[in-house]
Amino acid sequence: MARATFESATDLYRGVLASGKELEFQVVGRLLLHAALVGLGAGILGAVFVRLVEWLQEVLLAHSAGYSPLCAAGEVCHGPPEGVAFNPWLLALLPALGGLVAGIIGAFLSKETIGGGGNVIIDVFHNKNGEVRRRVPFLKVLTSSIALGSGGSGGREGPTMLIGGGVGSIVGRYLHVTPRERRILVVAGVAAGIAAVFRTPLGAALLAVEVFYRDDFEAEALIPAVFASVVGYSSFIFLFGEERLFDHAARYPFAALHLPLYALMALMTCVFAGGFVKLLRSVEHATATVRIRGVAVPQYLKPALGGLLLGVLVVPLLVVLSKETEIPLGQGLGILGGSYGAAQIAVTGADFLPLGWAGALVLTLLALLKLLATTLTVGTGGSAGDFGPSLVIGGLLGGAFGRAAQLLVDPAIDPGAFALVGMGTFYGGIAHVPLASLVLVCELSGSYDLLVPMMLSGGIAFVALRRVSVYPAQPTSRRESAAHREDFVWDVLRTARVSEVMTPLSDIVVFDANLPATDMVRQVAAVEQSVFPVVSDLRVVGLVTTSVLRTAIWSPQTLDVLSARDLSSPATALALDDDLHTALERLLDLGQRGLPVVDGTGNLVGLLDEARVGQRYHLLTQRQPGNTQPPE
Repeated sequence: MARATFESATDLYRGVLASGKELEFQVVGRLLLHAALVGLGAGILGAVFVRLVEWLQEVLLAHSAGYSPLCAAGEVCHGPPEGVAFNPWLLALLPALGGLVAGIIGAFLSKETIGGGGNVIIDVFHNKNGEVRRRVPFLKVLTSSIALGSGGSGGREGPTMLIGGGVGSIVGRYLHVTPRERRILVVAGVAAGIAAVFRTPLGAALLAVEVFYRDDFEAEALIPAVFASVVGYSSFIFLFGEERLFDHAARYPFAALHLPLYALMALMTCVFAGGFVKLLRSVEHATATVRIRGVAVPQYLKPALGGLLLGVLVVPLLVVLSKETEIPLGQGLGILGGSYGAAQIAVTGADFLPLGWAGALVLTLLALLKLLATTLTVGTGGSAGDFGPSLVIGGLLGGAFGRAAQLLVDPAIDPGAFALVGMGTFYGGIAHVPLASLVLVCELSGSYDLLVPMMLSGGIAFVALRRVSVYPAQPTSRRESAAHREDFVWDVLRTARVSEVMTPLSDIVVFDANLPATDMVRQVAAVEQSVFPVVSDLRVVGLVTTSVLRTAIWSPQTLDVLSARDLSSPATALALDDDLHTALERLLDLGQRGLPVVDGTGNLVGLLDEARVGQRYHLLTQRQPGNTQPPE
């Protein structure tokens, strides 16, 4: 019933779009309306995802294990109820149990839900025409909620990229859009999902068009992404109210003398970022080949194994820290789960965080722990993202550096500024999204005070991490994307004219319309030409192919009575100023290996064959910017 109702609604929607010329949005506006639908769906599904994660954290971590998650100011977190004691044994096992459940769902129902989600949607965009199975975004909500809600170390934004992109693909399928439009809706869905979960609408839109490439943009999707981002963000705010994710200082005054410090912080952050990606790839490789007593470990058990290692690593540390410091027993430090609490204390501090060098050391230790915990979760196939942890690790490193700079250089330095810039530097570098990270930091801080430091740090990260990417599916540019391969074939062919490539009349064999077939056979025996124009007073009346002549040879009795006109088929001629795009389209449509070329008066002036088009295409592509090989 619900499916029929939805299909009826989409039929009505398509009818509205197709009705009447008075609808000026028929071309461009249609795509924006599609993007609005995607934004609404992605925003609502993203909101459900966020609240489900928070509810599971409350039930599993707080109420069952007596654990107090460390959350950012804009997150909903609940500590354990009165009378519930901290249970370290249960807490150590919960990530493994959550990984097992999510792993079973992923292995048997939707392999796309294994891992973070960002790399999956990038691969879908480039190699699968933006096609995501209908079940994927809904199962991703479930598996990632379980993984994060049970203490798996990861983020919500990576899964949201797949959730939002999946919504875009589903909407495109129901509305019967072209593959190109469906890919644009996938980008719009990514923007809407990130805008809802991270509450940075402009940064989310820029991220969506930037993250699909290392050095390029999906420029044609920018406006739909902005439109969907606005709708997705507004949907989330309408449901849960406007609440910024991080608490922070009202202003971060710019000081030019601090720029060298930001540059040093960026270099330090790049070292950790490169190590994070390398360790993540190593864990993924080890997980793919792991065997126990010679038997390969099933896929559904791998996230459970990662969760078990995570619990064994983190929980004993929490117990030790509670004995050696003022941190309460069971107090989370932002290592378990998908919250941004660790980044929050890097920005504003916390009551239990020591002052001075001890505080900087604690933040550095937390960064290393979060880095290791995330690789154990995501690298083993846990359904958690790497976007959020990248921001947290960068924030912790930036906060630690800021505290050290405050002690060594200038007491007026606010470590929170370095923490926010560190977030954008870390993720912007490994995801190759320098502009998006710039805007994200400005939106998170609520002002443009950190614009210049972020420009400097982001630029350093972009250069230093050129060979590193957290998303292996990212191509360098649109030229390397299977989704745009045809665009570049047509584009370069539009730059050349038929007159530049054709074989001139003096170098081809042409048949007079009245030429006997026997003479035709003698003339073609010594040439490699496969298509022969048939003319009458230089006017093209048809084409004869070698295949037709071969057929005629088997009937010698007819050769003496047939002429070139009799053996010819109708010909479509090309003009001298036609581009090779047009020429190739006609060659393919007609199934011919060559076509005659005529001048403005209609007289034959040459022949264009497919081999010449191929040679010119090869030459043009060799000359394209970025190709270091010389043209032949």
